[in-house]
Amino acid sequence: MSETLPTNHDQHLRAIEALYSGHHGWLYATLKRKLGNAMDAADLAQDTFARILASQVTVFEQPRAYLSCVAKGILINWYQRKALERAYLDALDNLPPQEAPSPETHFVVLETLHEIDAMLDALPPLVKRAFLLSQLNGLKYQDIADQLDVSLITVKRYMKQAFVQCLMLVE
Repeated sequence: MSETLPTNHDQHLRAIEALYSGHHGWLYATLKRKLGNAMDAADLAQDTFARILASQVTVFEQPRAYLSCVAKGILINWYQRKALERAYLDALDNLPPQEAPSPETHFVVLETLHEIDAMLDALPPLVKRAFLLSQLNGLKYQDIADQLDVSLITVKRYMKQAFVQCLMLVE
């Protein structure tokens, strides 16, 4: 009978299992201390391990430093998401009660806002800034070029890149 060699996938799963069993409690406690909320800390700890599981990393030389780095990115996204939700809820508070959206619409709008936010975060910083200056501030392309200290053709390229990203989100 021949012995089968472990696959990279098997090695990856064993590495993640060891990382989880050895450091989940520490990560959860760290997040709970930062957030002051056990449920959010548990969710973010699970999200951290899910992201690592989706990666191809199999060796963790400094596991807590690695976990901290991954969790920090997830925590930043979580804070951005909460800030976006607060801004939306604040805007709703200013509406007359009869114009308030239904719970279903409320959910769809929040999900759409999160998708747009994620799309914008995927853009390079100058492309994102040019797009926001155009779409939120209503600046003309030449004004954006002056403000960003780039050429007009560069702003046009930035805008094309942003609009292509928007179209991919719609599809």
